[in-house]
This record gives sequence, C-alpha cells and structure tokens, in this order.
Amino acid sequence: MEDKVLIVEGTNDRKRVRRVLAEPVDIICTYGTLSDEKLESLILPIEDKDVYILVDADEAGDRLRKQLKHELPNATHLYTQKGYGQVETTPIDYLTHLLRGYFNVKEVI
Repeated sequence: MEDKVLIVEGTNDRKRVRRVLAEPVDIICTYGTLSDEKLESLILPIEDKDVYILVDADEAGDRLRKQLKHELPNATHLYTQKGYGQVETTPIDYLTHLLRGYFNVKEVI
C-alpha cells in the first residue's frame, strides 16, 4: 500500500501524471465535484497518508481545491500554470519539474 496519494480530477489527468511518476502512487480521480458521501469515502481511507492535490487551473478546479483544502487541511497543493489550463494538457517536462520535489519521477528524454 502506498503512503502517498495524489488527487486529480479525471482519468486523462491520471494517465498524464502516471507517464511522469517513477514510483507507485495511489492516484484518485474526483471526476469533478464531490458530494458529502463521496468526500467521506474518499477522505477517511487517506487521512493518515501524504496527500497531494493537482487539479486544473480553471473555475471547476478552484472550487474542487477549495473543497479539498477544507476536508484535507494538511494536503500539499500542486499547481499547473494557468496558461496550460488542464493537468492533461500540461507539458510532460513541466509536470516532471512540478512533481520532482514530491515524488520520484522519470527523467525527461
């Protein structure tokens, strides 16, 4: 079982991040907003882990980030650049640079 958890919005975000990671990380997709039931089932199993949040740099991502900040106050928030907008369209070399400080990453070729 991994000690690190990365929360992203969708499956394309998860695929993009997996291309960069060189270690096993539990990547959870929220699929947008979180209901109270979904929050409870998401939060309880990961409260004692190192949680990282990487969501899109848009309105929906900002709302989700605010909700997760409230529920997971000790989580580390990672940000893509506004110009990239979505995690799934963030360049691989930028994602590698962003995640390097927190995860083992593959070297960019």
